[in-house]
Amino acid sequence: TALPENPAQPALDAARELTDPVAQRRALVEVAARHPRSCAAWAELAALANDPVDAYAYARVGYHRGLDQLRQAGWRGSGYVRWAEPTNHGFLRSLDALRRAAAAIGEDEEETRCAEFLMQLDPGGPWNRD
Repeated sequence: TALPENPAQPALDAARELTDPVAQRRALVEVAARHPRSCAAWAELAALANDPVDAYAYARVGYHRGLDQLRQAGWRGSGYVRWAEPTNHGFLRSLDALRRAAAAIGEDEEETRCAEFLMQLDPGGPWNRD
């Protein structure tokens, strides 16, 4: 299953190019506010978060936004969602960020669930390398 194109992608690309961390975060917050369905925007915010609770919250939003979009694309709760499809990156990065944030705050069961889910979605994804 592949997610549809992300209409926020050009704004996300521009935000990623910013070298000042404060300006970059501000730009990403604006992207998420304008495009709240963009799981990639939430994944970027989770990656930049200095606090694991903030990262957890951003990642959870991105994960749930991605699940909604996957279901709209015909995914029925099982089957592959491959990293090789660039439009899936935001969802998969959100899920991986949720896994890492859950570990950081001691949510061991959720960390395990997220890790298992990532492996079910794409056993060859980049999360299998850390």
